[in-house]
Amino acid sequence: MSLIDPPWTTLVDVATLSAALSSPALRVVDARATASTAVRVVDARFSLADAQAGSGQYAAGHLPGAVYADLNRDLADLDRSGHGRHPLPDSDAFAATVGRWGIAPETQVVVYDGSDGSMAAARLWWLLRLLGHTRVAVLDGGLAAWQAAGQPLQTGLPQVPALPPYPGRFDTAQVASAEEISARLKHAPGWLVDARAGERFRGEVEPLDPVAGHVPGAVNRPFALNVAAGRLRDAQELRAELQAVIGGQDPERVVLMCGSGVTACHLLLAMESAGLSGARLYAGSWSGWVSDSSRPVATGA
Repeated sequence: MSLIDPPWTTLVDVATLSAALSSPALRVVDARATASTAVRVVDARFSLADAQAGSGQYAAGHLPGAVYADLNRDLADLDRSGHGRHPLPDSDAFAATVGRWGIAPETQVVVYDGSDGSMAAARLWWLLRLLGHTRVAVLDGGLAAWQAAGQPLQTGLPQVPALPPYPGRFDTAQVASAEEISARLKHAPGWLVDARAGERFRGEVEPLDPVAGHVPGAVNRPFALNVAAGRLRDAQELRAELQAVIGGQDPERVVLMCGSGVTACHLLLAMESAGLSGARLYAGSWSGWVSDSSRPVATGA
């Protein structure tokens, strides 16, 4: 049984994580810490503009004991076509990666990126949940908050004893398909929420994908509205705003999307933190939707 009880399942703050990493029984730099008692920290920094930037930043300095997760290599399978810019990785391949990071079912995982969790800490948080691992939380404020609190960084690779592949498989029921999206296009608004910035949703600009616009009937909730100064906003405020966005829909009937299935995970994190549990993701998102020219596209508000 993990020594973190109750487990952290959405967010953890800097002070709480720092105290855990200072515990001889929990800190990942202690060779005596086993997978069942350790807090495993994972650095998921990534830049869409420069795919090598995240690993370079990790090498320059990271949280004590943190391993590195690369969005393109570890959190996606770029060889899959027709599923957007960041297709889901193969379930077995991801389970093997998780094992190499020293993560077992009892391990408390903390994921961080540069700041708010959107690139790509929340993506890894979701993938681990998809695999069946619930003991995972995002560091609120990420590396920026850690450094602002005067906490130390390390360089070099940590010595992490590799474990067998994680004993789980992706729960595909949590993932919406393009076929489901197509079948629900005429449902009342609120069931499909797009986390991209407003100008991309409206089709005014499209810097990444070949077609601009959004899925007809989707509503827009830019993920950036969920944060203030790089941290997730108050849960009660978010709950009121997000309930208005989904229009009274049961969260379990709601599907979230974005450009490629990355920042939608941050919107899911916000919903879970606000007590609106059960929403699912359209993993292919906009880039997957427009890979088939026969699918309809809307523009404007």
